Amino acid sequence: MASRSSRPGPATGARDGSRRRLPLRLLLPLLVLVAMTAMLMLRGYVHSEILADYRVAPATANDKVPQDILKGGPVIDTRSGRSTTMTVPDDSVVLTFDDGPDPTWTPKVLDTLKKNDAHAVFFITGTMASRYPDLVRRMVDEGHEIGLHSFNHPDLSYQSKKRIDWELSQNQLALAGSVGIRSSLFRPPYSSKAANMDNNSWPVTQYIGSRGYLTIVNDTDSEDWRKPGVQEIVRNSTPKPGHGAIVLMHDSGGDRHQTVQALDQLLPQLKAKGYKFQNLTEALNAPSAHTPVTGVELWKGKAWVLLVDASDHVTGVLVVCLAVIGFLVLARFALMLLLSGIHARRTRRRDFRWGPLPVTEPVSVLVPAYNEAKCIENTVRSLMRSEHPIEVIVIDDGSSDGTARLVEGLQLPNVRVIRQLNAGKPAALNRGLANARHDLIVMMDGDTVFEPATVRELVQPFADPRVGAVAGNAKVGNKDTLIGAWQHIEYVMGFNLDRRMYDVLQCMPTIPGAVGAFRRSALERVGGMSDDTLAEDTDITMAMHRDGWRVVYAEKARAWTEAPESVQQLWSQRYRWSYGTMQAIWKHRRALVERGPSGRFGRVGLPLVSLFMVVAPLLAPLIDVFLVYGLVFGPTDKTILAWFGVLAVQLVCAGYAFVLDRERLTPLISLPLQQILYRQLMYVVLLQSWITALTGGRLRWQKLRRKGGVSAPPSAPAGRRQVMDGRPV
Repeated sequence: MASRSSRPGPATGARDGSRRRLPLRLLLPLLVLVAMTAMLMLRGYVHSEILADYRVAPATANDKVPQDILKGGPVIDTRSGRSTTMTVPDDSVVLTFDDGPDPTWTPKVLDTLKKNDAHAVFFITGTMASRYPDLVRRMVDEGHEIGLHSFNHPDLSYQSKKRIDWELSQNQLALAGSVGIRSSLFRPPYSSKAANMDNNSWPVTQYIGSRGYLTIVNDTDSEDWRKPGVQEIVRNSTPKPGHGAIVLMHDSGGDRHQTVQALDQLLPQLKAKGYKFQNLTEALNAPSAHTPVTGVELWKGKAWVLLVDASDHVTGVLVVCLAVIGFLVLARFALMLLLSGIHARRTRRRDFRWGPLPVTEPVSVLVPAYNEAKCIENTVRSLMRSEHPIEVIVIDDGSSDGTARLVEGLQLPNVRVIRQLNAGKPAALNRGLANARHDLIVMMDGDTVFEPATVRELVQPFADPRVGAVAGNAKVGNKDTLIGAWQHIEYVMGFNLDRRMYDVLQCMPTIPGAVGAFRRSALERVGGMSDDTLAEDTDITMAMHRDGWRVVYAEKARAWTEAPESVQQLWSQRYRWSYGTMQAIWKHRRALVERGPSGRFGRVGLPLVSLFMVVAPLLAPLIDVFLVYGLVFGPTDKTILAWFGVLAVQLVCAGYAFVLDRERLTPLISLPLQQILYRQLMYVVLLQSWITALTGGRLRWQKLRRKGGVSAPPSAPAGRRQVMDGRPV
């Protein structure tokens, strides 16, 4: 059953020939997805998870390397076609640090250099400089020199010229954004001494020179990367007597406490021997390697650093949200398993009774209908087989397909038809309530069929005078399609396990419109059905709780409803449900601060409903986002294991729910596919509902097109089932 609004909806096409615009409710989720993906990709790029290449070329022959290079100094100049080398003066030591800046070790290295009034050259990677620009600024402010060490630290002998250019330009971009300069110094990753230059690395050195860079290798390797011990690092870093040196050290790439301690000993020792610790250009008496960056290049660099910082913060928030959703999902599963088991054991005991005597008084069944000609006969005839005394009131809400005439033409006993102008489902139910003869009211949709025992089972909880409303067990009748099977899993696993859990917690959020029962007095006390929200069933249920009534779940009161059979219809239905639930939560928000039953529901029910039905589904896409990211860029085996772990938990819960509901387990074969496809649709629907709420949009009801595919409950005798399309339904 769907209610309508008399207001016209948005145009579905541009009849005047103008270009159709993407609706805001679709554009915003798309922009959020694109932005989130971009932030994750950027974060992966600057953390060397994307486009990283960890191959290292083995040493080869060096017959193509000029002898002057092999026997020359560690400063190699191949600019303008030259092939010359230089060494630092005998009284100078140029300390060089690779792979930084590192947030832990670089500050300690800088502190040690400052304490000993020493300068050094830091060969930074673009990834680290992008993430820690303040450390680069501190290096320059304290008089140190900056060199490039590529962006992602690949072995450039494996890379194309285009990739080398990219590594250089991105490294310069990070440097410009950090401190507003360019550098003409470059040290290739995995480089060693000039004597170790080979036929793979020499062409790279030549190309680097053609781009205007000096290539800096080393002639003294501290080998601190091996962590050989402080004294060994000091010995390795000490120049030969009477010689200067370019010393290779590292301020990143792992635990560098030995490097820091060795540096604290090395500097005073060499200073006592008369060595000066200078920048490279100071030692060579050459112009500074730093060139100020201005204009567009400067702003591009600043924008880059800002985006990297944003990506780290956004990713950090997403990781926290992932932890939250992980906790919520597991907590919900744990609560459902525990509390639904308690509910089942309690209600299935042989001595369980709702009250001293069974409920036998007659019931009024209200069936609001709008253009339900394909379903209404099946609905009414299923009620005629009821084992409980009933009257049936069909409220025709301005149908244009002859729904009212069809019911009147059946001439069934105890069935009345009330006609009204189209006013919406809440108004139709209130009209039916005003015309009902009995004190117990059952409400159902016009596309639903009841089993013979449904009404009887639905009203038994009213033997307890504290019960004001009862939720029945809504099931999918047309589950022979894939989309129907997925909704069947959702109904059994989600909705009905949830209702058992909420029943035990005494905060049932929704009486389903397909099968629910109410005391007339309870309805009248809360003002009847309201059209304040698009989820009138959730709205009335919350109102019942706030008024002090118990709302319970009757698992044996089964109703078979026709679920949407197309993605568009499913989208429309769930969009309305999600948005209506948000409206109902907002409408009853004052319960959070009230006393008595209203306050209890506000401080127990509303938070649970908000967390499990709004927040958790909204954050749940992060599981799939990180799944895809992990499969493509991360530890694939761990990612797959984690995903199958979550799926296993869901299978356990789903299997338990199906066993409780005495359903066949066969549909669960499609559960993995449901998690991949169906759940994504639900994510987008909920996100769209959030955006509609935040932007102040007003969603209107949309009538679902019914096919009349549920003509009798599966438990009905075969001879009494009707036939559609040549097959029993």
